[in-house]
Amino acid sequence: MQLHDNAVHITIHGGRIAGTLVSPAARMPGVLLVHGWGGGQLQYRELAKDLASLHCVCLTFDLSGHQATESRRETVTREDNLADLVAAYDFLAAHPQVDPAAIAVVGSSYGGYLATLLTELRPVAWLALRAPALYKDTEWRMPKQQLRLEQSLAHYRRQTIAASENRALGACAAFRGDVLLVESGQDRIVPREVLDNYRQACIHALSLTFRTIAQADHALSDPRSRNSYATILRRWLEEMVIGARLYGRSGKSAERPAPGPSPPTAEAAPSS
Repeated sequence: MQLHDNAVHITIHGGRIAGTLVSPAARMPGVLLVHGWGGGQLQYRELAKDLASLHCVCLTFDLSGHQATESRRETVTREDNLADLVAAYDFLAAHPQVDPAAIAVVGSSYGGYLATLLTELRPVAWLALRAPALYKDTEWRMPKQQLRLEQSLAHYRRQTIAASENRALGACAAFRGDVLLVESGQDRIVPREVLDNYRQACIHALSLTFRTIAQADHALSDPRSRNSYATILRRWLEEMVIGARLYGRSGKSAERPAPGPSPPTAEAAPSS
């Protein structure tokens, strides 16, 4: 639990004595969980409950084109989904119990791609990306569903791409908070080259942690893989949150330059 201690003076007969008042902090870190393409908030409900036990306020939500708005699946764009993410972030940051300088964003696949773009638009202290997808910056307003073929993504994701050549990687290069990158060892949608590109892009990160779940596929379809990911994420976030509470690192990590123009997006479940 985060604690605040304040020097106080207690009035007594003939003068005052010094004391220290220790109390729970008024606000806590926030954690925003972003699902991938074809996913939904339900798959992160239990994870959110687990992370909330670290004295964090967690928010899961459904991107447009999913669950209740699935009728929009064929027309929703990366621009639409990035706007969803910004709205969800603002909702979480406005919560009275949340410290807006201590927000973590956790994204998988398409959600990871979107999460990197969010760092250009809003302050983020901690960024956790599991199998983050990668897209070309072109066709920004094209329906997401059409991008895989239109952008020849299977080929594009096998290339070495510099941060200067891709908006999401460029956002990673500018990010100065803490980063967690998690790779699925048996991923057939987001190959190792994509993780290498993200890893190389995080040149200014306050810290960079890289983990591989050797037997995991892209969707973490095996319960053991899901449990491994949950353990990795919890331990990392616990370390980050405790470090921020002890050393006050979150405020500095969350500093961002003025927002630039709207960026592009990525994917999540076996449909990246």
